[in-house]
Amino acid sequence: MTTLLAAATNESLADLSNKLVYASMAVYTLAFLAHITEWVFGSRSKVGRTAAALTASKAAAGTAPAVQVRQKGGGTAVLDKPEVVTRSASGSRDVPDGPGAAGGTEQGDLYGRIAVSLTVLGFLIEAAGVVSRAMSVERAPWGNMYEFSVTFSTVAVGAYLLLLALKKNVRWLGLILVTTVLLDLGIATTWLYTESDQLVPALHSYWLWIHVSTAIFCGAVFYIGAAGAVLYLFRDSYESHLEAGRTVGKFRSSVLERLPSAASLDKFSYRINAAVFPLWTFTIVAGAIWAGDAWGRYWGWDPKEVWSFVTWVAYACYLHARATAGWKGRKAAYLALFAFACWIWNYYGVNILLSGKHSYAGV
Repeated sequence: MTTLLAAATNESLADLSNKLVYASMAVYTLAFLAHITEWVFGSRSKVGRTAAALTASKAAAGTAPAVQVRQKGGGTAVLDKPEVVTRSASGSRDVPDGPGAAGGTEQGDLYGRIAVSLTVLGFLIEAAGVVSRAMSVERAPWGNMYEFSVTFSTVAVGAYLLLLALKKNVRWLGLILVTTVLLDLGIATTWLYTESDQLVPALHSYWLWIHVSTAIFCGAVFYIGAAGAVLYLFRDSYESHLEAGRTVGKFRSSVLERLPSAASLDKFSYRINAAVFPLWTFTIVAGAIWAGDAWGRYWGWDPKEVWSFVTWVAYACYLHARATAGWKGRKAAYLALFAFACWIWNYYGVNILLSGKHSYAGV
């Protein structure tokens, strides 16, 4: 009787988890619409700071922006300080950060704050879904790709909100983040869904909590770094067009000039990837120790092990190139995106298309 009652309770918790995940998707959809509205209202403001700075810099042939002189009563000359800009690498352009998705308007900012509030609500609901799933199976909720995906998107949103709580200027990331989270949850609930079940004996270990949780956290933070690298490529191309005196479309200009400068995005991506790389190293070491306990060997060139190591090498090359060869800008961004592509392949491609000791849970 007790066993039947426990089974019924676990089934109810699993059903509750599914409902919470779908509810979080509904809230994230509202956050997506609010972010879109923020960008739309922001486009109505004057956001030509980047173009003006580049034009002034070009006219001065690379010199610092000229100070402006204004006359006060009595003929006293007062020097206005030039606008403070974000300084990029030596030899590259100096451009101020854009005003953000809201474009500096009060109405746009209002919708942006609504979007963040909805994102917080969606995060809390999704996190509750992850906890309910864990309670339904009485284990860590990372035993298959469905559970991993839901937890991954939860951690990604949590990392974004943590950056906002630390007063970092990252609200420009909100629209991209919410869009990809909805895509991730859509794939998880449509193609990857797996009924809650117990794990195979090899996974009954405290290393599940250590190894898989760090892998999820690293992937979520690597994603944020990759998003910064993608936006850097768009912003750098935009700045290059302005610097060359080329015409830029109104829509492209309205969107890109509100982002941080290319130099800021380049630094953002680098710092995010550099911060989480040591934890990814620990993830691989923890996985090797767990493999020694579960399978009697620390390394067996299993596809998952190989591609985890390939991902580590790719990020190590990226960081090494930045530190020693002075790689910055587009070359570094391409290498960072290649490294994240290796992580994505290690998750989707290896789990679905290749077979090995890590193929114990289907999807």
